[in-house]
Amino acid sequence: RCLLLLAIGKVSFQLKALRIFPSNFKCQIRGHRVSPPQNFTGYESIKQQYSPQIPEYFNFAEDVLDVWAEKEKKGEKGSNPAFWWVNDRKQEVRWSFEELGFHSRRLANVLSGACGLNQQDRVFLVLPRVPEWWLVNVACLRTGTVLLPGTSQLTARDILHRLQTSGARCVITDESLAPLLDAVASQCSSLQHKILVSPTKREGWKNFGDLVRNASSDHECVKTRSDDPMTIFFTSGTTGSPKMTQHSHSSYGIGLTVNGRYWLDLTERDVLWNTSDTGWAKSAWSSVYAPWIQGACVFIHHMPRFDSHTVLETLSSYPISTFCTAPTAYRMLVQEDMSSYNFSNLQHCLCAGEPINPEVMEKWRSATGLDIYEGYGQTETVLIAGTFKGMKIKAGAFGKASPEYDVQVVDEAGNVLPRGVEGNLGIRVKPHKPFSLFTEYTGDPDRTAECYVGDFYLTGDRAVMDEDDYLWFVGRADDVILSAGYRIGPFEVENALIEHQAVAESAVVSSPDPIRGEVVKAFVVLTAEYKSQDQDQLKKELQMYVKKVTAPYKYPRKVEFVEQLPKTVSGKIRRVELRNKEWGRS
Repeated sequence: RCLLLLAIGKVSFQLKALRIFPSNFKCQIRGHRVSPPQNFTGYESIKQQYSPQIPEYFNFAEDVLDVWAEKEKKGEKGSNPAFWWVNDRKQEVRWSFEELGFHSRRLANVLSGACGLNQQDRVFLVLPRVPEWWLVNVACLRTGTVLLPGTSQLTARDILHRLQTSGARCVITDESLAPLLDAVASQCSSLQHKILVSPTKREGWKNFGDLVRNASSDHECVKTRSDDPMTIFFTSGTTGSPKMTQHSHSSYGIGLTVNGRYWLDLTERDVLWNTSDTGWAKSAWSSVYAPWIQGACVFIHHMPRFDSHTVLETLSSYPISTFCTAPTAYRMLVQEDMSSYNFSNLQHCLCAGEPINPEVMEKWRSATGLDIYEGYGQTETVLIAGTFKGMKIKAGAFGKASPEYDVQVVDEAGNVLPRGVEGNLGIRVKPHKPFSLFTEYTGDPDRTAECYVGDFYLTGDRAVMDEDDYLWFVGRADDVILSAGYRIGPFEVENALIEHQAVAESAVVSSPDPIRGEVVKAFVVLTAEYKSQDQDQLKKELQMYVKKVTAPYKYPRKVEFVEQLPKTVSGKIRRVELRNKEWGRS
């Protein structure tokens, strides 16, 4: 038994680790590869170990990244880079923590010097997976400016709303979105600086490369309080315009320790590839804070669009030890012939963003020998619940509560419900609100207040907790279907459908019915070999199949075959869009 005191700047964590296996230990169990935990011994040990200390002042760049850079200089860290970027043209960028510091300090001088930005000024960042995105993230930390990431798929209307609502003083983007920015900039009185990431020049824009090349690498990181605003993500609800979800320097910068150290189970020897789009909070989770807290390497493959062959080839060709992607991506990957790929470097596979089907998990395990560990969280939180190494994986459950939160299933009044009873998934916030919970929906106190009932923050999801404390996803509170008095969660119907060999993907929503009020409707994407078959017969076959594998009242009374399902940029199925179509809502 060893006692390890890990001091990262002003933040100290006391870790007790009982190492019962060597670090390179692997065993075969029924053809499956099992890697033991690197940072803990089991779920109960995580709860005992996790005790973060929140100092008055904290800045991730100075108190974490610069500490790793100093360890590199002293030879106290391995040879893994901090950042490893590749693209389809075989181009590569590798930065150590020292190099990351050098480049980000130059950019910090650009923001505070050439742009004259002050602490807590807002920077709107819209870039794809290019190295400059990571530099802007770190430079904003160093200057205390508040980062507002956005996806490259935003429209001019989206951009206008975000700029006007946020009051951002600076925007950083590439040449693909610059025309949209120019189209709305005159309506954004606060916008003063436009920076273009491009080898070419554009009138009215400062050039990113020119600015950074001419900037000094000497920069003193500003002092930021732990509870100062650090980042704002725009998150869409079921009603109204997107909300500005604000996080502090500690909520992500320290709070995501639970993700990096325990769920991802990273060390400085690991290489993590997280495929999230840069506009999604999951990119902050697993492509910035969680891995760098642990000193791990952030691996990025910049693909113009998701390509299953490229993903599998990348996993085979690079020393990626940890892989995290959306369930939708796993569904696409398991449809490929994976027998020719080598996954020997891969040790740990995870997913988040939406529930994953047990059928997909089984196919992935058969092809790679590895289980998929599910995580559940929101833009407003860090990891709420998940399956951790050493835990039994219950197919269909998304694991147990993270040690960061007291997670319960509650009724509409915030009363804790008995095990096995469906209710609202909540996080206890009284008497003490968790530091890792979002600060507020900025500028919207009413919608902030709506999240809280009694002693709990409500996630908006419906779930069941079983006798072993595992959580089972039922659906978004607004996704649950009420048909003839029955409550039907879409996920269990989708699980049944995906088991049929004709189904590549499906999404289940409610559809109006004159007798039952609403019924289950399934939108189904067929596998290639079934697209030419008689569709009326196939509908009946799928309906009968669902009746056999789940309660008969849950079967889809309506089935519609589609070429693709509407999804968010992070790969989540937009059931709300399908539901609105069914109910004639715009």
